[in-house]
Amino acid sequence: MGRVFVIGVAMTKFDKPGTKAGDYPDWGKEAILAALQDANVKMNEIQLATAGFAYGESTCGQRVIYEVGMTGIPIFNVNNNCSTGSTALMLAKEMVECGKAECALAVGFEKMQKGSLGSVFNDRVHPMEKHIEVMSELVDISATPIVAQMFANAGLEHMKKYGTKPEHLVKIAWKNHKHSVNNPNSQFRDEYTLEQIEKSPRVCGPLTKLQCCPTSDGAAAVIVASESFVKSHRLESKAVEILGMEMATDLPSTFNERSLLKLVGYDMTKLAADRLYKKTGKRASDVQVVELHDCFSANELITYEALNLCPPGGAGALVDRGDNTYGGKYVVNPSGGLISKGHPIGATGLAQCAELSWQLRGEAGPRQVPNAKLALQHNIGLGGAVVVALYQLGFPQSKNSNTRARKTAAAASEDGFIVTPFLHILQEAMLEDQDGLVEKHRAIYGLKVQNDKGEEGFWIINTKKGKGKIEFNGKDKPAVTFVIKDADIIDLLTGKIEPQRAFFQGKVKIQGNMGLALKLTELQRSAASKIDALRAKHLKSKL
Repeated sequence: MGRVFVIGVAMTKFDKPGTKAGDYPDWGKEAILAALQDANVKMNEIQLATAGFAYGESTCGQRVIYEVGMTGIPIFNVNNNCSTGSTALMLAKEMVECGKAECALAVGFEKMQKGSLGSVFNDRVHPMEKHIEVMSELVDISATPIVAQMFANAGLEHMKKYGTKPEHLVKIAWKNHKHSVNNPNSQFRDEYTLEQIEKSPRVCGPLTKLQCCPTSDGAAAVIVASESFVKSHRLESKAVEILGMEMATDLPSTFNERSLLKLVGYDMTKLAADRLYKKTGKRASDVQVVELHDCFSANELITYEALNLCPPGGAGALVDRGDNTYGGKYVVNPSGGLISKGHPIGATGLAQCAELSWQLRGEAGPRQVPNAKLALQHNIGLGGAVVVALYQLGFPQSKNSNTRARKTAAAASEDGFIVTPFLHILQEAMLEDQDGLVEKHRAIYGLKVQNDKGEEGFWIINTKKGKGKIEFNGKDKPAVTFVIKDADIIDLLTGKIEPQRAFFQGKVKIQGNMGLALKLTELQRSAASKIDALRAKHLKSKL
């Protein structure tokens, strides 16, 4: 079996259902295009694809992938409850591992309904019927959402067995909300006090609203490749190796041992983790960063023990020591986890992989975990299946040397760039703005322009307030940055070349929010004629 590497990752912003512009094909396209750019490969180099979703018709995967290209490749649609995304990734990884493909795509997406998850097909036996029957024999069933009841009751069992307290669950939620403040793709980015979390509306048992993950709309994508593909495309500097992935499903103990902890997957998580550590020769104590399936704070608590991050009964002490956040033994859910980042079911496992890849590459910005070298992923779905995985940089020396080689000199002045007068004209167009274009494109954009002297100029285009402003070496943090050569940007600004064509031709690179980047097409078409008219006016005034 050959080595398999993650070479491209991306995710859209996760949003509250019904608030995200577009539809699932748009979100899937956004994620795939960004992952292709991250990998620096083209769609026609993808030989196989898997598509994960839990809510949708049977060939939604084709509908999404066709948006990017219809190349005739095999497409496998995947549904494995909340572990759907990681299942799609595992299938793509194993296809590459066994030599079926050299480069494969895994994409996950979801368009969900507001509120708690409910049953869609009510004319047949529910796949979790036996799980619910067992729970009803152990505790009283209430009118609250059934999945919340299952995890709340598991948390109560842990408290009775080991002496943990509701405060430990509150601390976990507080930590994840705090982490999400630094994640621009997170559905929620608000920080709360422990008291606010504890006093938010009660959902079930010890669980309050701010300890439960929301339903979400969004997508994520991962591109995996063989070692030979990585080397032939010179992608060593960003290749993250999948050291191992293990899936487990329910064991007899789920139903036979009358345990609510085991009913929500403790044993299958432990089985998958134990297999993973044995096959990779790694231990939980070797890990620095973890993306863990915190659908409820109670699940994060019990999963610490199932993954061997602490001994059985040790989760409360781990939380009290701060060993689940920055400065502690592990950083768990630096992304904000499902509780804050959101949970579009088909995308969740792939978004976890994206976060861990960014962490290992050192690309996580303010979320960066210091010295992250080994990353652990956990993605679980009741009914049931769990996937756990370990990642590390595949070629760490190549990353360091390539990073040094890519450095360019930062320009001290905007003089000497072809684009400078055009940006002055763009500023004038923004101030006039007779068509209301600024209002339609409120955001902070970055523009990195490389001239033929090897200098790089950096401009911030901030349209957040008023008519907006353009500032050389501005200090505002952009949501998306465009990287382009000075000689090419004029064609882009004046409409001689379409943004998507420039992207596919490698003339423009995009860093950050791909959704905002895709709006460039609309903005360019609207503004190009205005920029051209103002340019002609300026030229005429000089004659």
